[in-house]
Amino acid sequence: MQQMKVAVMNGIGKMGFETRPVPVPGPKEALVRLEYVGICGSDLHYYESGRIGEYIVKPPFILGHEPGGTIIAVGREVTDLKPGDRVALEPGKTCGECEFCKTGRYNLCPDVIFFATPPVDGVFAEYVAHPASLCFKLPDTVSTLEGALIEPLAVGFHAAVQGGAQAGQTAVVMGAGCIGLVSLMALRAMGVSKVYVVDILENRLKKAKELGATAVIRGDLSDPVEEVLKLTDQKGVDLVIETAGTEITTRQSIALTKKGATIVLVGYSASGEMTLPISLALDKELTFKTVFRYRHIYPMAIEAVADGRVNLKGIVTNIYPFDEIQRAMDESIHNKKEIVKAVIQIC
Repeated sequence: MQQMKVAVMNGIGKMGFETRPVPVPGPKEALVRLEYVGICGSDLHYYESGRIGEYIVKPPFILGHEPGGTIIAVGREVTDLKPGDRVALEPGKTCGECEFCKTGRYNLCPDVIFFATPPVDGVFAEYVAHPASLCFKLPDTVSTLEGALIEPLAVGFHAAVQGGAQAGQTAVVMGAGCIGLVSLMALRAMGVSKVYVVDILENRLKKAKELGATAVIRGDLSDPVEEVLKLTDQKGVDLVIETAGTEITTRQSIALTKKGATIVLVGYSASGEMTLPISLALDKELTFKTVFRYRHIYPMAIEAVADGRVNLKGIVTNIYPFDEIQRAMDESIHNKKEIVKAVIQIC
């Protein structure tokens, strides 16, 4: 039986390698040779603390859920993909039978099996077998590195769609980490006229400016509410995408919107709870939307990259070889002032 190398989390802050059998694709699956896998904030959280809420890591556990690669074999019932096709993998397998799946809201399926969400292993590995329906073929102009980043980009597009983003609007993105940056690019791709980005790290704001932000604001050196109101002639903005997940940035989001605006909450707070000025939100008749992953977004996201509306490679600051995954994880945690988005090159 053919063997492959996998990277496993052996404990908090401890990565290692194991040899495991290469999976055999089922009738409706494709076997993918993985080439790039992004490091997500959830991977880092599991690595640092061993859990996210009720999801607890039991080592050895494989992290990673942002994969791009090339198909090397397909199951006998697969007709729309073939060996040699380069693909981005949507990481969540849903039941297809619950009310959420049947109404098209499959991201809310209670029985979803999602890469790197305990006890389901992720894809810091050389190969994976995955449903062909969740393997999206990449155009010739889109690399497998970009394919790996379609997953976080899908979150940004879903946030923009949830917020009703459209041409002529003004928007603020709170937080310029990976999800903030892909939200910025999604908003611009959907025609939003002006997008202001708030963060406290200079390197991330510099990256936001490179990727199309109209203006950037250092939230620790000035009052973002005052700055946004100044930039909008005291009107406020139509839309806020909040990715920082802090109480202060969420309160600021309420304050810097115009009446009738929409706020999309993407970032998770550390405590899971916030105290917010709801009276102000009521006075403004604000609409709040939330985001849980994405649905029906991969084709849109891939097309946006293919036609040049989204510079997905632009968010990547570090690429690490597979053998250096321990260093990649450690530096992603301890060097946030320099690393915006890190990717593992599997092969």
